[in-house]
Amino acid sequence: MANRVTVGLDGSPESTAAARWAAHEAELRGASLDLVHAEEWLENPPLPVTTTEDRRRWAEAVLRDTAEDVRRVHPSLKVDTRRVGGLPSLALAHAAENSDMLVLGSRALGSVAGFLVGSTGFATVAEAARPVVLVRSVDRAGNPPDGARDTGPIVVGVDIHQPCDNLLAFAFEEASHRHCPLVIIHGWSPPPILSYAPALDPGVQQEMANGVVTTLDEMISPWHEKYPSLQVDSRATIGQPAIQILDAASTAALVVVGRRIRHATFGTHIGPITHAVMHHAVSPVAVIAHE
Repeated sequence: MANRVTVGLDGSPESTAAARWAAHEAELRGASLDLVHAEEWLENPPLPVTTTEDRRRWAEAVLRDTAEDVRRVHPSLKVDTRRVGGLPSLALAHAAENSDMLVLGSRALGSVAGFLVGSTGFATVAEAARPVVLVRSVDRAGNPPDGARDTGPIVVGVDIHQPCDNLLAFAFEEASHRHCPLVIIHGWSPPPILSYAPALDPGVQQEMANGVVTTLDEMISPWHEKYPSLQVDSRATIGQPAIQILDAASTAALVVVGRRIRHATFGTHIGPITHAVMHHAVSPVAVIAHE
């Protein structure tokens, strides 16, 4: 696999934020940066682009200006630019097939409404086999959130009942690149019967909790061994998983969640927990595909 970070550009402040975040990430990894514009990426173009030649010139200007922007901050970074055609979600997913990750921008709607992952971005997350990182812009100048800097932990949400090797591999590697702590979250709920009759056996819930913690520890033990110097905080907490992840990720540099690869033609291919985190996490969100 090429040591490369790919970014989808559409000329918006959000994609500028994505490119700036990705440039920082590429430098951390010692990777190159690949700036990609997918034709028909824009649902509402900022300019009245009417002809094929106009579209070409506009796309080339977006790529050129963004490349110059990131080179000013990262002068030693290798930056490539290209245009791709086809259905945008498929074109971007294909463009990132040999990359470490694909980075896209998403638009903030406010503290209550959360964030908007547009139809193309949402479809790209569902199609991409490689990790997809969604980056918010904190202002109209295209600045990424503070999480773009090494100021917080990496937070990853796992399900102890599902294979999580892809998520853990990405999260541990990312924390290692950033030399920051890693927080592993598993949210769970006791069976409903314990809520109705907790007095039948007060020790049952604690016994279940101990079992969950043991299973979580066993899941991450091989990764502890691979990254012995990494500071890891694993938490098995009672409550809705999405809320537990979002609470832990409030000051994170990056939050990592998974989506199961589905081979069915229909359906969103993105589970409810990942869907909630994608729309409400303040920090950048990495979505990792897994079987």
